[in-house]
Amino acid sequence: MTSQISLDPHGEMLMQQYKERRHIFERMDKLVFDKLRWTFQENGLYINSIEHRIKTEKSLRGKLELKGAKYKTLDDITDILGVRIITFYTDDVDKVAAIVKHVFDVDWRESVDKRKLHQLDSFGYNSLHYICRIPKSLISDYQMPELNEYRFEIQMRTALQHVWSTIEHDTGYKGDVRIPKEYRRQFSRLAGMLELVDDEFSRLRTTLTDYRRRIQSLVASGKLDEVPLDEASFRSFISMKPFDQLNQRIAATNQAEIYPVSQMPFLPVLEYFHFDTLGEVQRFIETYSDAAFQLALSQLALTDLDILSENVGLLNLCIVYALKMGLGRDGVLFILNVLNGEDSSNEMMADMFIEQASNLSFMQS
Repeated sequence: MTSQISLDPHGEMLMQQYKERRHIFERMDKLVFDKLRWTFQENGLYINSIEHRIKTEKSLRGKLELKGAKYKTLDDITDILGVRIITFYTDDVDKVAAIVKHVFDVDWRESVDKRKLHQLDSFGYNSLHYICRIPKSLISDYQMPELNEYRFEIQMRTALQHVWSTIEHDTGYKGDVRIPKEYRRQFSRLAGMLELVDDEFSRLRTTLTDYRRRIQSLVASGKLDEVPLDEASFRSFISMKPFDQLNQRIAATNQAEIYPVSQMPFLPVLEYFHFDTLGEVQRFIETYSDAAFQLALSQLALTDLDILSENVGLLNLCIVYALKMGLGRDGVLFILNVLNGEDSSNEMMADMFIEQASNLSFMQS
């Protein structure tokens, strides 16, 4: 068992204050964490994680042993409460920083942006560090004024920076043992690669966001032949309710209600049909809506359903198209397996659809 670190009288005094006031830091910890989590959610900012901790007695003793003379009061130790916010993207670090500045009082003299140091081997340490206080506008407790007096540290970094920092610590790269030059060079090369990956992920997200906006603009303008069929474009397309007219026509036969469901699972089916653009999907709707209505009507005639899925029109469109294009039972079964998952009941449903369609006029033309 290791012996306790011996401190000078001033250090012991700070340790005693820490023990007596730890409950204050515990309350600060909860206030800060809850406020950050709620504010990120309110602003729609999706982050990797929020880590938070209060320094242990052992850790604080070690700090005071090394640097005790520089701390006059407990408030001078700015990392008794520490928070680390880990984002997925580099540009989100600045968004987090903007929220932190808005929510807390930042001590700019003590804060540091380590991203601006540009050291060759500093990737894992490129955090943004803010030293903060809880403002009275957030909480004011006359019985515990220290809530607004004691400072705490918030570190902001990306997930890749955090992983790299952990790896450096685990391998002892930043420890006391001097590592040979060839190994330090390997660390620097890997750090450079990760920094490039970090930047490229942010750049890719920006590119994809711009692409989605361009697709939404083309869809809204009706230039559907210029829009390739993919997840982003199909999502924009269905937001315009292109199957509503057919759904309402089908529902009217039984005075049924329509309940909303996602139509995104149909994307693989449309790709199976080799549709390349939204223009082809639109013509598919226009060409086969009457036949899909006939098929749906033949099903509803056997039931008294008064609630229908929002997918009723699109499903019947797909069944009709598969049969008209000669894809037969295998095509219908593929559609049902994609939508329902592979199950033996899909075979019975496929046979039912084919039997119903065989007697309808669209199959005779």
